Amino acid sequence: MPTRQDIFQRAEVLLGQSTMEMMARTRVIIFGIGGVGSWCAEALVRTGVQHLTIVDFDRVDVTNVNRQLMATSKTIGEVKVEALRKRLLTINPEAEITVIAETFSAESASQFRLEEYDYIIDAIDSLKDKALLILMACQTKAKFFSSMGAALKLDPTRIQVAEFWKVKGDPLARALRNRFKKEKTFPRHKFQCVFSDETPQSKGEGKGSLVHITAVFGMMLAGLVIQDLSNVER
Repeated sequence: MPTRQDIFQRAEVLLGQSTMEMMARTRVIIFGIGGVGSWCAEALVRTGVQHLTIVDFDRVDVTNVNRQLMATSKTIGEVKVEALRKRLLTINPEAEITVIAETFSAESASQFRLEEYDYIIDAIDSLKDKALLILMACQTKAKFFSSMGAALKLDPTRIQVAEFWKVKGDPLARALRNRFKKEKTFPRHKFQCVFSDETPQSKGEGKGSLVHITAVFGMMLAGLVIQDLSNVER
């Protein structure tokens, strides 16, 4: 059985021992482990995050197979968080992966104890629940990173990072800002978002999405955590 030192040898060469030790102590929670959140979780565990909580109420559906990490022909019907947990433990069996098969909402929000985490990552689709998570996460001392809309996009070179109020060309960010202004309730501090300024594309009904876009979103969210831990200036 490979040791933790064996698994993360290449990461430590780049990041250094002290950063790797900090990463092993860091507590991260990801809300939504679909096409974006699942890849974020994988990147974090592969880089040395030892304490990870993943939150999602859903089961793996056949329509998830084209873009979600744990979705395969063999996992259809499984609880998403359980399927992803099994996958992550094959990478690092010593990782502490906590699963919560719930929806984050006004009714359930208090159970998540956001104040216990060092990093909170938002990959939620629902506008109402996403807005609530933003407001609550920004009331904690945790670093908070959010994914805007990854659906209906084709060009990965248009994916970028900006502070929430400076995100341009993203309908979800616009809807969130309008909601905050209408309700006159605003996040307590600024936070970074991953987004694409590409005009939404579609040749049919519904919100189609592709893995080369959603995975980049997820990897960039993980990158924000890793960069922050290693004190690399963005």
